[in-house]
Amino acid sequence: MASVSNHLISSFSYPRGAASLARRGDSPSIFRRGHYSFKSSSDVNGNKFGRILACAAQTGRRQVEIVYDPEERFNRLADEVDKNTKLSRLTLFSPCKINVFLRITGKREDGFHDLASLFHVISLGDTIKFSLSPSKTKDRLSTNVPGVPVDDRNLIIKALNLYRKKTGTNNFFWIHLDKKVPTGAGLGGGSSNAATALWAANQFSGFLVTEKELQEWSGEIGSDIPFFFSNGAAYCTGRGEVVQDLPHALPTDLPMVLIKPQEACPTAEVYKRLHLGKTSSVDPLTLLEKCVQSGISQDVCINDLEAPAFDVLPSLKKLKQRVLAAGRGQYSAVFMSGSGSTIVGIGSPDPPQFVYDEDEYNDIFISEASFLTRQENQWYAEPTSSTTSFSKEEMSQTGE
Repeated sequence: MASVSNHLISSFSYPRGAASLARRGDSPSIFRRGHYSFKSSSDVNGNKFGRILACAAQTGRRQVEIVYDPEERFNRLADEVDKNTKLSRLTLFSPCKINVFLRITGKREDGFHDLASLFHVISLGDTIKFSLSPSKTKDRLSTNVPGVPVDDRNLIIKALNLYRKKTGTNNFFWIHLDKKVPTGAGLGGGSSNAATALWAANQFSGFLVTEKELQEWSGEIGSDIPFFFSNGAAYCTGRGEVVQDLPHALPTDLPMVLIKPQEACPTAEVYKRLHLGKTSSVDPLTLLEKCVQSGISQDVCINDLEAPAFDVLPSLKKLKQRVLAAGRGQYSAVFMSGSGSTIVGIGSPDPPQFVYDEDEYNDIFISEASFLTRQENQWYAEPTSSTTSFSKEEMSQTGE
């Protein structure tokens, strides 16, 4: 548990002499598998803070409590540039997506595969806080999840570098990523983060370029990123970067549940095991038409990456089969999203009972969700009724 809070705090500069400070034992810092949260104390105004307690070198010396507040640091940095800019800080929702169907239609000369898929944004997402930095040389990224890169391997940093390269602007940022979307899940969390960063950079620059330009540029750093500049529902082809908006494709009040085992499916390994001769022969436009006209059903939700993903992770095939068997009458469709390892059940926000009952699924990630779209010229807004995500282990800790 300490590693999570230490990771968050170490992403910022420590107060002078902090290396000799010991972390206060009663400071409630909890990492929960399932939705990745950093929980800290709050002051009377609801502001979160961490506490470091100075260790007395000799018995009887007074202990001094040093309060370290990451949000306060963001605010101080923003205040330094407030006088010179109209916008100094910005918090944006960064939602993920599912693939309602995913057909792989061929392999390209550049080594990528052609696909045809119905992408749709859903209500599960991260929160990203941007603050203009006085620095004109480097972005600084922190996150609540250990293991997520915070250097230029992260798509957020790549997106900000891309925006500066394309526009000639020189804004640099302090960014904090509050991660709720699991990685290696087939949900496009990293791609959404990159799109959100491009939008933020453009908003800080007074919307210097169009959304269409952002969409076109974004394909240079990731195939799924252009989709997030749609209205939230799109038929995507090519590598995924050819995006056709689908207004009101699916009802936003249709509930679903996301079930992801702890194990991830490496996308490269899944594609390596893909055999084009064994994929579906159904025309993806037929799937699209049926889905738009009649809604989501099991026969529409074809994913050509399921077979190779199940080859990479056999336990994922077992999970899907069990959800299908246990959820008859509960779900209109059960399928894997993207290259895995998330199994989606459409029609109910609740997982099957066996997920709660069996120790095998202690570490599984579970989240309810619904479809989400955005208004023109606005970024995605987090739903007022927040998405619930949890693990069975977390439920046992809370006594539910």
